[in-house]
Amino acid sequence: MSKISVYIIAFNEAEKVAATIESAKWADEVILVDSWSTDGTPDIATQLGARVVQVEFKGFGDLRNQAIAACSHEWIFSLDADERCTPQAQTEIRAIISNPGAADVYWMPRRNYFMGRWIKHSGWYPNYRQPQLFRKGCMTYDLKPVHEGYVLHSSKLIGHLQNPIWQFPFKNMGEVLHKANRYSTLGAQRVAARQISMGTALSHGLWAFVKHYVFKLGFLDGWAGFVIALGNFEGTFYRYVKAIEIQKGAQWQAPAQPTSEI
Repeated sequence: MSKISVYIIAFNEAEKVAATIESAKWADEVILVDSWSTDGTPDIATQLGARVVQVEFKGFGDLRNQAIAACSHEWIFSLDADERCTPQAQTEIRAIISNPGAADVYWMPRRNYFMGRWIKHSGWYPNYRQPQLFRKGCMTYDLKPVHEGYVLHSSKLIGHLQNPIWQFPFKNMGEVLHKANRYSTLGAQRVAARQISMGTALSHGLWAFVKHYVFKLGFLDGWAGFVIALGNFEGTFYRYVKAIEIQKGAQWQAPAQPTSEI
């Protein structure tokens, strides 16, 4: 029978990682891919029977490729520390990896919970990120530092699982703001080579808000949908502002000595 490895990427996820590992204990191997957490995350994983692999963070694409390399078995299932595998998804995954005619790579739907409710719109359901179930050797990731893409190494069509996993992306608003700050910093390098301005930053930010709140029906998710759209505005706007900061360099730095204003 085919065996499966589950890898979980994490950094300072002590409050979440135990539930994620518990939801994956049905697998033949659980690996926590950590980037030198300081809050006890690796210790929790070890106590729960997961194998911990430390990887220097060089971007999420590289991190996931390192995670694949650490997996021992034919099949790989990718989980983030804020995701939970449901019993229904577990049963479906086991059936797939036991099927000789299965596809090589599968999309996994995710049911997101935020501000006390299941978010059914706002682009958050089924909310595929990258294919999460795949045979080892049939998929890798590109090297983008954030919002990494996937690279197929199979001629078969990508399959779709029917049963979603759960995701709890944010514990509180502090985590929303932290993620917007971190991801905008990681993404700034990607756009810094373009010709951009503050007008570019504002227009992209506004489009991100409208896309999620109007076109992806975020208004149907109540105040949670508004917060999600506003968070996308902030993350996008600051990504471009930080890219301008990179372009301007010393021009945006404070002068060495105060000067009198005329």
